[in-house]
Amino acid sequence: MLKARTHLDKHGGFSLVELIIGSAVFALIAVSVYQSYTSLISLVSAARVKVTATDLVNEQFELIRNLSYSQVGISGGLPSGVLAQSETFVRDNGTFELTRTIRNIDDLFDGTIGGTPNDLSPADYKLVELSLSCPNCKNFPEFSVVGRVAPKNLETASTNGALFVRVFNGNGEPVSGANVHIVNSQATTTITIDDVTDNNGMLQIVDAPPGANAYKITISKTGYTTDMTEDATLENPNPSKPHATVALQQVTQISFVIDQISTARVSTITDNCSVVPSISFDMVGSKLIGTNPDVYKFDQTFTTDSSGQKTVSNLEWDTYNLALNSTTHYLAGVNPLLPVSILPGAVQNIDLILTVANPKHLLVTVKDSATSLPLSGVQVNLSGNGIDETLTTGLGFLGQSDWSGGGGQNNFVNETQYLTSDGNIGTSNPAGEIKLANTFGQYAVSGTLTSSTFDTGTTSNWNSLVWVPTAQPVETGSDNVLFQVSTAPTNDATTTWSYLGPDGTGGSFYDVSNQNISNVHNGDRYLRYKVFLNTASTTFSPNIADVSFTFTSSCIPPGQVIFSGLASGSYTLTLSKAGYATQIVPVNVSSNWQQQEVILAP
Repeated sequence: MLKARTHLDKHGGFSLVELIIGSAVFALIAVSVYQSYTSLISLVSAARVKVTATDLVNEQFELIRNLSYSQVGISGGLPSGVLAQSETFVRDNGTFELTRTIRNIDDLFDGTIGGTPNDLSPADYKLVELSLSCPNCKNFPEFSVVGRVAPKNLETASTNGALFVRVFNGNGEPVSGANVHIVNSQATTTITIDDVTDNNGMLQIVDAPPGANAYKITISKTGYTTDMTEDATLENPNPSKPHATVALQQVTQISFVIDQISTARVSTITDNCSVVPSISFDMVGSKLIGTNPDVYKFDQTFTTDSSGQKTVSNLEWDTYNLALNSTTHYLAGVNPLLPVSILPGAVQNIDLILTVANPKHLLVTVKDSATSLPLSGVQVNLSGNGIDETLTTGLGFLGQSDWSGGGGQNNFVNETQYLTSDGNIGTSNPAGEIKLANTFGQYAVSGTLTSSTFDTGTTSNWNSLVWVPTAQPVETGSDNVLFQVSTAPTNDATTTWSYLGPDGTGGSFYDVSNQNISNVHNGDRYLRYKVFLNTASTTFSPNIADVSFTFTSSCIPPGQVIFSGLASGSYTLTLSKAGYATQIVPVNVSSNWQQQEVILAP
């Protein structure tokens, strides 16, 4: 039996494993052969395309060589000639796109126009550049070939001039590869030139026909702003950069400035980051394209969307002012301060902080004299006409001055309500104050009240807790008014409210007005306070007429405060900050909204 099996193994064919291995080896060899074949075909095809392209370029140069010198030029261009600037050819199933660039060259050998010596016939020869591309050819890179064409005869004095175009960026550095579009419609035949600047940001147009304000020039580059000469119009009768003039045997040099485009993202919000939708605003740059009257290069009107956002694209680097076109809201601050400087290639966020229109408003902006930057932490007092109010730049505030609406309110929407009390707090005797509850002429010994939840609109850093009045009846004893604060990053059913004192624990209390709030609360968005009233004599009660909290957040404009609900008349602003000289500024309020800028010096 063993011998029989051995005989069958030798003569019965291949095993399954042998077949699989053999097939795999064959497949590898076949794939390698196929890849080599396709690579060879691609190489042959690419070589064939290059040969065809080379023949086409040689053909075009041979055509140019057989033209008279005066015919070598671009039809409608400069130098003028019979050749088209671009042309399409179909050769060997390939579609080739040919671009011709022809320039007059002022050679240094015999001097240059406007130089020493002054070459009165600067068009010494022509430089011909042929650029060829094949969009439907595989692996065919665009290439350029350059040649020279010189006249056979001696030079004669030119009856034309020269136009030199220089292009810089915002730092004064040359911009190479900038597109230069020139049109002269005053010539017998309209001249159109499309060319690019060299590595020095220069394009020299030699032997250009003379003409007064004849050359309209536009400079552009992908991803860059645009600069141009301007027509004199009714709206712009005196353009700052009129169309270029070329004089006989003279050089006209004109410079343009372009740089990377920028973007502004404008938001219309309140100081607690609430969105204010559909607000119209004007945005005006500082660069002029005309004078007497001033005509601004950028002057447009925009409207924010339902999310209070507007993205303004393709902006030129400049300094911009923004102004509201709204009857429902006034400007309560801007971050960063106006005017806003936008750098080349930048994305600049601009927050317009708004307040509801309630005449009259006074916006005060405070800057440092040395840096012109906004100053935060400046105490700004406005007094006069029954007003004596102090605000601090860079700080927002939340507060409550009436509790007569009763408890049961979770979020601070109704400004007269609160969350809860222990029943020993009176909220309406008198209205606008809280005291210990009075029963039959006797005050409760102690009582607590917990506020509704205040919302700053974003993560915030908490500054100070202030209450009024600060002086309480002596008879109420010590610790007659105590506060604790609770903050949280969220406000929902799962939020835990822990009431803490100035040392960040539940065992301490704020017992003096205008204390700094513990930094353990920084980074939270929501706040509640709990007030504890106590008395040593049931005949007397402490009272609270106002509670407020100051904080900083991304929605609080730096260096600015706004006073609202003012009457017309004269006021006095008193500004003070440690390390700076106090400033006293008289202000006459006469408009529904006006602003006052104050510079503080150390």
